[in-house]
Amino acid sequence: MMKSALFASLLASAAAFAPVSKTSSSSVTLNNALSNEIGAQMPLGFFDPLGICQDEDKAKFDRLREYEIRHGRAAMLAVVGWLTTAAGVRLPGMEEVGAGFKALDMSSLPTDIRGTLPLTLGTIFFLTVFMQDATGENDFAGDYRNGFIDFGWDKQSDSWKERKRAIELNNGRAAQMGILGIMVHEQLGNLNAIGLPQP
Repeated sequence: MMKSALFASLLASAAAFAPVSKTSSSSVTLNNALSNEIGAQMPLGFFDPLGICQDEDKAKFDRLREYEIRHGRAAMLAVVGWLTTAAGVRLPGMEEVGAGFKALDMSSLPTDIRGTLPLTLGTIFFLTVFMQDATGENDFAGDYRNGFIDFGWDKQSDSWKERKRAIELNNGRAAQMGILGIMVHEQLGNLNAIGLPQP
């Protein structure tokens, strides 16, 4: 029984390396009109395994890209916040608040400290509602300046802007995976195995 199971697993692993006949089929990933958008970078190119943008609807793509940028920005803040609190940095009066998921358990803290969590969530909701392209002046999906804040962005070349947007997009993607990994490993109890302090 053991030998037949071993033989079957060897056969299955060898099949993974067997040559596959190449058939010509139209690929959404390679032929999509959106494949030249920022973020379609090596090694994956335009990666749409679920075919969400198969219809090549630019408005739908821009909406999804805006969500991706927004979640990436939140994830970058989350990673920096997690690492800051894990290093022991706290606001005055909040020295007893735990790090990671333990920060959600505030039952033993004074009422004024417990009010920070609902206040923070309310602020995030407020910013999400009002952080839109209210004036119609945005240059790209995720541009929330509304003709108010510039910091020299408009003076830069188009190639510089595209490079910075691609950097933000990739950093946001990495931060989303990073904070997800931190949260999973914290729940598994093995953050020390990946070089982070276990709260």
